[in-house]
Amino acid sequence: MHAMILAAGRGERMRPLTDHTPKPLLPAGGKPLIVWHIERLVRAGITDLVINHAHLGMQIEQALGDGSQFGARIHYSNEGTALETAGGIAFALHLLGEQPFAVVNGDIYCDYDFAHLPSRAAALAKSADMAHLVLVDNPGHNLKGDFGLHGQRVTDTPPKLTFSGIGLYKPQLFANTVRGTKAALAPLLREQIAAGLVSGEHHRGRWMDIGTPQRLDELDKLLHASHNASHA
Repeated sequence: MHAMILAAGRGERMRPLTDHTPKPLLPAGGKPLIVWHIERLVRAGITDLVINHAHLGMQIEQALGDGSQFGARIHYSNEGTALETAGGIAFALHLLGEQPFAVVNGDIYCDYDFAHLPSRAAALAKSADMAHLVLVDNPGHNLKGDFGLHGQRVTDTPPKLTFSGIGLYKPQLFANTVRGTKAALAPLLREQIAAGLVSGEHHRGRWMDIGTPQRLDELDKLLHASHNASHA
């Protein structure tokens, strides 16, 4: 199966760090944020990767290359100007195949086991559903949450959890998104949720949205501490 890592955002809240370095290449725990995702996807057997980029994107291509250093095959989707989440996915559809694929936000850190994704994708392919979302407990900066979860169905009713930025999607979800236009993902998801066509799960492990320099610093300390503890 294919997985796409979203790496096109400007990272305004991360300035000045992102003035000269694209956000996915900012280091935490001794390696760039995006490399944590790549290594964990490869460990889960997911090696066909697509990475979109815009702001300082050639730095990402230079740092990661064709992916062989990680045991992956990386294709790049150069948007030039960031097209937002749905727009970016639609722009890269020709690289993602005809089966359900995974999408991971490049600016999160999460210990979700990506090894679950192939079986979830196979189940999605056989169902009428259009998407499968991984939800997490609400962090302090998103206390209202995003979506409800009742059993394995994602709803728009409370109590709400936070969308982790990890999801599985059928290509058809983006059929009406004009290639090359900016488009947000949330409206597409809410349309399918209203139709009862989105499944989900609640990941209770570690998850962080690395949206500010403070959170990057917090993650860096956390990863170094856990590394030191595991080698003590």
